[in-house]
Parts: sequence; C-alpha cells; structure tokens
Amino acid sequence: MTYRMVHVGLGGQGRTWLTEAIPPNVEAGRLEVVAAVDTDPGRHELARTELGLSPDRCYTDLDTALTERDADFCSVVTPPAAHEPVVETALAHGLDILSEKPIADTLAGSVRIARAVEQAGAKMGLTMTHRFDQDKTTFRRAVEAASPVDYLTARFTGNVRERGHYSPYVHEMEDMLLLDGAVHHLDMLASLVDAPCERVYADTWVPDGADYRGDCTGLVTLTFADGTRAHYEGSYANATTLNGWGHEQFRAECADETVILDNREVERFGRDDDRAGESAGRDDGEHVPPVERPTWTNAWLIEQFCDWLGGGEPMPTDVASTLRSMAIVFAAIESSETGEAVEVPTMLNEARAVAQVQ
Repeated sequence: MTYRMVHVGLGGQGRTWLTEAIPPNVEAGRLEVVAAVDTDPGRHELARTELGLSPDRCYTDLDTALTERDADFCSVVTPPAAHEPVVETALAHGLDILSEKPIADTLAGSVRIARAVEQAGAKMGLTMTHRFDQDKTTFRRAVEAASPVDYLTARFTGNVRERGHYSPYVHEMEDMLLLDGAVHHLDMLASLVDAPCERVYADTWVPDGADYRGDCTGLVTLTFADGTRAHYEGSYANATTLNGWGHEQFRAECADETVILDNREVERFGRDDDRAGESAGRDDGEHVPPVERPTWTNAWLIEQFCDWLGGGEPMPTDVASTLRSMAIVFAAIESSETGEAVEVPTMLNEARAVAQVQ
C-alpha cells in the first residue's frame, strides 16, 4: 500500500530526508509525498527539485496543508522546540506521525506528546537514526550472540568546536550534547540491555573555545535494573576527532567475549585462558562481516513505519518506547545540573503525573 505523507521541515535534517530517506521509499511504492511545509518559503525550491512537487503543494502553514491535502501521516523534521505544536496539528487532522528525535525539547513536552498520541489512538514513531545504521546493527547482533552483557562503553569525540558543521540552531541549544548527540548514543546503549535504566549520573560542560551555548562535552554513567552498567564519553570540542559522528566506538564486555565497534568496524575477542594477562592486539580479534540490507537509517525507519501502518508490529522506536530513552537523557540533564544521581523511573513517573492533571 502507498501512504500519503506531508513532509514538515526542509532545513538541515529535513534536506537529508528529501535527498536520502524519502526517495528509496517513493521508488518502492511505500509512500507518496503530497505536500511539503516549511515556514521559510525560500526552502520550498528544494521540495520542488527533489520531490517534484508543484508550487501549490509547498506551504508555510501546516494546518492549511493538511486542510487542502489528504494525507495518512506527516513527518516532523523541525527543531525540537517546534515538535509539540506540529504533533498537535497532525493529531487534530487525524494523522499518524513519524518524527525526528527527540520527542520534544523537554521531558514534560515529551510526556504530553506521548499522552496525546495515545489518547488519539494514533501511531507515532521516532527516527532514532543511529541505532539503525549498518555498523550499529552489525554490532548489536554480535552483542546479542555474546550476551549476557556485564557492562558497556561508548565514545563520541570530535573536533567540531566552531560553526559550520551542523545546523546553526544546534549551537544555541541548551544541553546540546545530551539533546543532539547523546540522545542517539544513550538510546543505543539502552537498546543493548534487556532491562530498564534505573539510575543516571552525568557531568557536562562547555570547554574553553567551544562555540556552543549549551554543554557540549560530558561523561554519563548508567545503571540498569539487571545490574548492567554503561559509561558514555561525548564531546564536540576535543582537539582531535577520534570517533566523530557516525564513527563512534562502542564496546560490550560479556562473560566470554569482548565485542568492539570502532570507526564502523566490528570485532569479537573471545576469552583465551592460555593468554590471561597478555594484551590483545588488533589482529587477535575476529572481524564481523557487516549486515547487509537495501536501506539504512531513516530510509529503513520509514520502511518500518509504513509496515506498522499496514498492520505489522509497532516499530522498535514507537513513541512509548522512545519516551524511556528520552527519560534517560533528561535524567542526565538533571543530574548534571544538580550533581546528584537521578532515579529514572521516579523522574518519568513524576512527569507523567503532572501531565495527567494538566
């Protein structure tokens, strides 16, 4: 079945959707883009050239677009602070929703969105892109084969201190490391553990010389209900890019195996009692061949969303599941502000209670 989509947001990541994520799904007959929306009419030319939309199908106002064009769902590829009003408008028109991460720029907003979607009986998925890249999928499957996991580490470090590498709004975000980058990395760590995250401790800051309003460097420790631990190191402002965007390092320590993802290569190191105490070299690991499939990241997630709309299982990053990842991120933000560890279930339950009475 072909689903009719209204694409909302043509700047930054919205441009990537038009050039990389949407076309494979149009070609496969899964979706038809019936309109594009952006408050800046100067961006409409992109929708006309990339999607072949006529000028009358490019809008500056979402409500007008949804009133004039029949659609099944809309995308939300706007800055996080604008997600909630877009979702409200889409639900008012009876649409399902596929949104960029995070759900919203606050935990309260994320809870309100999840609650509104549930009350409307709608479907909403999040494009937690990183988890569905080829290297991360290969790593995840290797870890699943080696489980149970004792502890995990992740490293994202880059020399991107100055503007020009990301959308300008990222440099103005509060808590930008956690909301823009770690939202993916912490979600990835949580997806590797078969238990909810219970406790988060974080310390974040802005190093000297980094052109970011919000904290762009930090360390985060996660504790899960089954005793698994995870540690995350993230920075946009290091002197050297060791594990930049899309080339992160993840390591899983299991009982009889160490699994490492580093710069898109996955290796497995089995336990060898005859070499106890000796350092393992890179040649001692077993290379894990990359998983193959037709599409990755957002193109694959759009495919999953369309399958869900067609009666399949909910996508792994539906709004209810993603809310738990968002709670980890916002717990890390609170921990960094207070200097204390934060109990994630307590924080999420309190946010839900507040939303219930609003």
